[in-house]
Formats: sequence, C-alpha cells, structure tokens
Amino acid sequence: MSSGDYYYDSYDALYATVGTGVLIFYCIFVLAILVITLVAQWKIFVKAGKPGWACLVPFYSQYCLFDIAWGSGWLFLLSFVPCVGFVMAIILNIKLAQAFGKGVGFAVGLIFLPIIFLLILAFSKDEYIGPQ
Repeated sequence: MSSGDYYYDSYDALYATVGTGVLIFYCIFVLAILVITLVAQWKIFVKAGKPGWACLVPFYSQYCLFDIAWGSGWLFLLSFVPCVGFVMAIILNIKLAQAFGKGVGFAVGLIFLPIIFLLILAFSKDEYIGPQ
C-alpha cells in the first residue's frame, strides 16, 4: 500500500461522512416542512367543517380539499390526467383562496409560496364561506 492509496481512501471517508450529514439534514428539513404543511391543512380542514384527520389520509385529503374549494370532491380525479393535473392544481389554489374570501393576490401566493400562504390561511381569522 503506497501513501497515495491512503490519500484517496481518506477523501472517500470524508466525502461519505459529509454526504451522510447532508442527507440527514435534508431528511430533517423535509420532515419539518411536511409537519408544518400537515398542521396548516389540519386547521384549514377544521375551518371548512371537515375532520382534521382527513389531511393525513392520502387520497381522501385531496378529495376533501377539492370538496372545500370546488364543492365537488370527485374533481380531484382530474388531477391524475397528465397536463390537466398541473392546471387543476393552479385552479384549486385560486378556488381555495376564494372559498375563504381571499382575492387573486392571495391565490398567486398559494401557487408560488404554498407553505407560507397555507399557514396564513390556517391561522388567520378568515372564515370559510364555501365554494365560489
């Protein structure tokens, strides 16, 4: 074993350690965002008269969100159609803002900064007025 082999082995260990640290930080960050989003959705669901636990159930949460925003939860099935899903997500945010009496500016915020604006919607004094 030459000294050059040791040099490369120490760099491999360094990169593995740094990579693991970055991965752990990323996982913690993603979990924090997930928890914040779930708390916001829980509050929004309760404001709209839906059970808060509904935000924890994968497809049922989308059904409830479409029901809150559109008045018909079954429209969430359209979000599985390629290209239509992207448009449906944008329209859903607009409808969600309108269902709580917010304007187009708030809807744009929901589209581009969803976590922040979901928190604002969840913890504001605004009341659910229903699909518009």
